Amino acid sequence: MSFARKWKSYQRLTEAMEQTPFKSAAQKRYKRQRQKNDIYTTKSGIKTKKGGAPFTGAVQRFGTSKLRFESLREQISQQALRSFEVNDTLEPEVWEDNKIKPEVREALLKIVKDFLIDLPFDLDVEDVTLTGSLANYNWSRYSDVDLHILVDFTKVDENQELVAQFFRNLQTNWNNTHDIYMSDYEVEIYFQDTNEPHLSTGIYSIQNDEWLTEPKPVAASIDYANIEKKATDISDRITDIQRMLDDGEEDKVLDSIDRLKAKIRNMRKTGLEGAGQFSVENLAFKVLRRSEELKRLSDLKVKAYDSMMTVK
Repeated sequence: MSFARKWKSYQRLTEAMEQTPFKSAAQKRYKRQRQKNDIYTTKSGIKTKKGGAPFTGAVQRFGTSKLRFESLREQISQQALRSFEVNDTLEPEVWEDNKIKPEVREALLKIVKDFLIDLPFDLDVEDVTLTGSLANYNWSRYSDVDLHILVDFTKVDENQELVAQFFRNLQTNWNNTHDIYMSDYEVEIYFQDTNEPHLSTGIYSIQNDEWLTEPKPVAASIDYANIEKKATDISDRITDIQRMLDDGEEDKVLDSIDRLKAKIRNMRKTGLEGAGQFSVENLAFKVLRRSEELKRLSDLKVKAYDSMMTVK
């Protein structure tokens, strides 16, 4: 790829993230697109879409912001954004008397056993745990059964990054292939390195049938405004990558997706290590996942690769 093409790609990504309202070419494009899509283009606006009660003073157009094309309202579910309230009890379909239901535990252990049998090698599994919102009081309709298989990565190979990537591929392939539910919650399998701490306020050992970290029903202070802001920024960057793919720049798309995925992983890790599960960064990640924005990003990577490898 020539330097000129690389520089053009850099300019487009930089413009999309600019904080100066409508000065760059990208922001001007977004503004023009908004004016085409937004039927409420007068400054008087409306108070609510249903009631149609008019404002008396000058206001912004409905659903707009100073800096961004309003993709949040269209792509990120507001229901997902408001799904983090803390419940009074653990999910009663999964838990009984503060212990996991026996039938649920047996089924989960069977799933892990079948998954490990299909692997072309033997693993020394130290534990199988349930974590995430279903092992806590902030469960919702978006929760998954997060099954973590604990393995010492150093016992597999000294190149831990290579081992981590290999395990990510295994778990992704399994999760994409299977569609298993426990009481309406989808089962997801993950490998966890025992050498890295897992930051969660609720961890239950499925293998030993006991709490490792028992959660407490503590009311959380949730910064919805900043969660929305961070999720919107990531969503806008995914939309910009979509435009790059539409323009036939598949090689740039793959590189941009890899860098954005790394940014999202680091964002969540930083949040968990700092303020914990209710951090802005972690909840922004969950909003993106529950709104299927992360799926949209992964789908773009598949499309870009398939397009780049296709001989016309």
